Amino acid sequence: MKIATRLKLAGLFSAAVVIVISAVLWTTTQQVKKELAKNEAAGEILNAVTAVRHLTLEYVLRHEERARVQRRLSQASLLKLLTPIPEFSDAEELAILEEFRRTHTVVDTLFDQLVANQQERKAAPQASEVLEELDSRLTGQIINQTQAMISDALRLSVRSREGVLKAQQRASVAVAAFGGAVLLVIMMTLLLVLRSVTRPLERLRASTEVVGAGNLDYRLDVTSRDEIGDLARAFDAMTSTLKGTTVSRDQLVMSNAQLQSEITERKRTEVALRESQERNLAVVNTALDGIVSIDHEGRIVDFNAAAQGIFGHTKGDVLGRDMAELLIPPQWRAQHRQGLEHYLATGLGPILGQRVELTALRADGTEFPAELSITRSGSAHPPTFTGFVRDISERKLSEQKLQAQLGRLNLLHQITRAIGERQDLPSIFQVVVNSLEDQLPVDFACMSLHDSSNNILEIASVGIRSAVLATELVMTAHEQVTIDANGLSRCVRGELVYEPDISQVAFPFPQRLARGKLRSLVVAPLLTESRVFGVLITARHAAHAFSSGECEFLQQLSEHVALAAHQTQLYGTLHQAYDDLRLSQQAVMQQERLGALGQMASGIAHDINNAISPVTLYTETLLTNEPGLSARGRNYLETIQRSIEDVAQTVTRMGEFYRHREPQLTLTPVQLNLLLQQVIDLTRARWHDIPQQRGVVIQLRTELAPDLPVVMGIESEIREALINLFFNAIDAMPDGGTLTLRTKAVQRVADASLPLEHVHLEVEDTGTGMDEATRRRCLEPFFTTKGARGTGLGLAMVYGVVERHSAEIEIDSTQGLGTTMRLVFSVPFVAAALASTEILDVSIPRLRLLIVDDDPMLLKSLRDVLEVDGHDVTTANGGQAGIDAFRATQEAGETFAMVITDLGMPHIDGRRVAEAVKQMSPLTPVILLTGWGRKLMSNGETPPHIDCILSKPPKLGELRKTFIHLSRLVGSSGGSAA
Repeated sequence: MKIATRLKLAGLFSAAVVIVISAVLWTTTQQVKKELAKNEAAGEILNAVTAVRHLTLEYVLRHEERARVQRRLSQASLLKLLTPIPEFSDAEELAILEEFRRTHTVVDTLFDQLVANQQERKAAPQASEVLEELDSRLTGQIINQTQAMISDALRLSVRSREGVLKAQQRASVAVAAFGGAVLLVIMMTLLLVLRSVTRPLERLRASTEVVGAGNLDYRLDVTSRDEIGDLARAFDAMTSTLKGTTVSRDQLVMSNAQLQSEITERKRTEVALRESQERNLAVVNTALDGIVSIDHEGRIVDFNAAAQGIFGHTKGDVLGRDMAELLIPPQWRAQHRQGLEHYLATGLGPILGQRVELTALRADGTEFPAELSITRSGSAHPPTFTGFVRDISERKLSEQKLQAQLGRLNLLHQITRAIGERQDLPSIFQVVVNSLEDQLPVDFACMSLHDSSNNILEIASVGIRSAVLATELVMTAHEQVTIDANGLSRCVRGELVYEPDISQVAFPFPQRLARGKLRSLVVAPLLTESRVFGVLITARHAAHAFSSGECEFLQQLSEHVALAAHQTQLYGTLHQAYDDLRLSQQAVMQQERLGALGQMASGIAHDINNAISPVTLYTETLLTNEPGLSARGRNYLETIQRSIEDVAQTVTRMGEFYRHREPQLTLTPVQLNLLLQQVIDLTRARWHDIPQQRGVVIQLRTELAPDLPVVMGIESEIREALINLFFNAIDAMPDGGTLTLRTKAVQRVADASLPLEHVHLEVEDTGTGMDEATRRRCLEPFFTTKGARGTGLGLAMVYGVVERHSAEIEIDSTQGLGTTMRLVFSVPFVAAALASTEILDVSIPRLRLLIVDDDPMLLKSLRDVLEVDGHDVTTANGGQAGIDAFRATQEAGETFAMVITDLGMPHIDGRRVAEAVKQMSPLTPVILLTGWGRKLMSNGETPPHIDCILSKPPKLGELRKTFIHLSRLVGSSGGSAA
């Protein structure tokens, strides 16, 4: 093949390589752009999902129409973003997007159910509890699904960032690979010129000298088919002709002509060779890499244009000079010379033909990273060397920037994950500042909260490494920083502020940091809902120490921290709402239990009161009208009377836990010492007889204060409470012990001249005691530590009595040592006067009475005791019988002075009886005697046509007072009933 043809093919091949390199670079650039578009799309999806989640939580907490509309708009924006995205084409990315769309559909459906449920709550308040529970479950599902959408968006973002990195790496590999190809082409071209042109011409020149010296037997014997081969064969033919013939003038002329022809051909070959060399030189001079050739002594023999641009030397300045002194940093020169000497001595060069990275020296003395490949030029001796040098400063800088960006992204991901695992603001802040100190790093970092009302910042968290400097700058936790007209004022308006050199900023806050030898400052706002609630402060000792990438990272970090803080606040609010709801549910359940107990008690009160009414009436009659009773018999009857009263009070109070005292109940003076003695007598069997049967001794000790002031209360209720306290104390001493009853008067101040204000009544045992958890809960209804033996109502009833008497209960208990239950009663100043008030004896007129009830025993007992008082009593068993009896008396021209009727009776109840009586005789008083009397009076529900309400079981004293009161009213109104 001709030399010209070879050179043309080499040129075409070089052009093809350049075109391929350009195509590869264009392809990798497009791939990087595509991955960046993916990253941007993933970021938009993440922002849209975050906005939908935030507005969903805002609607759940406030149920505002504005939040719902904004949430619909954000949902529509997200749906628009989820339309087919051309940037995402990978199978896994498409699967993530498909899963994202399905989750989005589920969230939209759940939110529609939540809105519909809220509207149903407004339309049906009676189903509020069920709908609230449904609200809670729907909210939890929406939050979980939205979190899954955020995770998918983050996965897309991470994949896109990885794609950008891979695309950039592919671009770098492609440039390196095809750059090597270009160098290979250049080297092959040089080798082609050396083998095809230079050596044959040198051989031909030597041959002419040999033949010119007269050696006509010399032959070149060149077998190549190129121009030089043709010239060599012509030269051999010429020498053969000269040798085989006689030289004549004509032959000489012909030889000269032939020689001239050969010379002309040689010149043409030299021109072609020179053109080839010029083309090679042009390639070398236009190469992107610097080409430096040196001889065996290390002197520069060639220096192309790219090398001049790289090193800053001109070709004329460096030719013939020692390369080590010009281009190699001082610390590596000795090593270079040793390597050159080693190669010249042994022929071994470890870096020949290898691509290495090293440090080179520019003309201005600066060092820079370079990539070097060295090859030996030709086989002549001594050798020459050609080095291909590439300045990789920009590549190194790009790699450093990329690594720094990846490091910041990784740090942002780590911090985001760390703060996502925390649910309180202080720990979130501490994680952020500690991470910035360790991994960014910074010399000072703190988080502060913005108080907009006082225009100050309060330091909330300081990094561990910044603690000493924070103390020096008076910026420890809870310290305050005034916001003046500096960068802080712009930051609290929502701007990120970067001060490259705060020593030049004449404001108090920057100067405070400057006193700690800090020079550069970045202040990032924590922004949520267009409001700055905090500020991230970072600083370094060096001036201009923060790059634009780091400022952007701090901006992104502040946004993540603000979002996490806002979610933490929402979580805290939601958690508090859940706690409030749980407490409310517990309170409602307790109230429902108590209400059910009250309804149950009300249901059986009628039957119980009817059953104990004869006992009450006969006992009171015997105590009142039988003066000949023995002291023991009277004592027994009084005990029976108190027990019956306690039974009635117990049934009444079953539905009145934690209920304040009814204002219409009459409080009477109560002697607590006397009441304690009664309780001792009533409970003797429990604390004395029954334990002795088991071989257990409970010693009773009393410490009663003499001249104890009376307290105002209901004697039966206080007695019932004391009985419950007795029983609890006895149960706490299964192996025996000491039961102490104590009363004492207590003054508010230590001055004996002032009146006494409180009376303490204590029941103390030496039993098992209670731990702190049991002591806190012992007053709750249905809470018991006795297992199946306890109902959990005893202390709850005691607490109800204490509340109704405006008293207090104190519990001192030590586990294993015993318990003291203390009731504290206030002593009014009028107690003594009330205690000494005498009840005037008023004579009761003889009355004609009609008693209507469906209980024969109650009718008989009422008739007996009222007839003993001298009244004329007629009884009627049932409502209809009572109406008939009253009508018959009216028709006979007579009338009843008063009518006493029960409320709950079959067929015709007390209300209808009262209505019929009032229709026949409007002036006749009607007394309602019922087991629900106290409830009706407390609720103010007096039925129509009723003049007075009395509770069962009936008390003879109450009946007498009622007869006197109604008789006076009838008399004062001229015969009309009140």
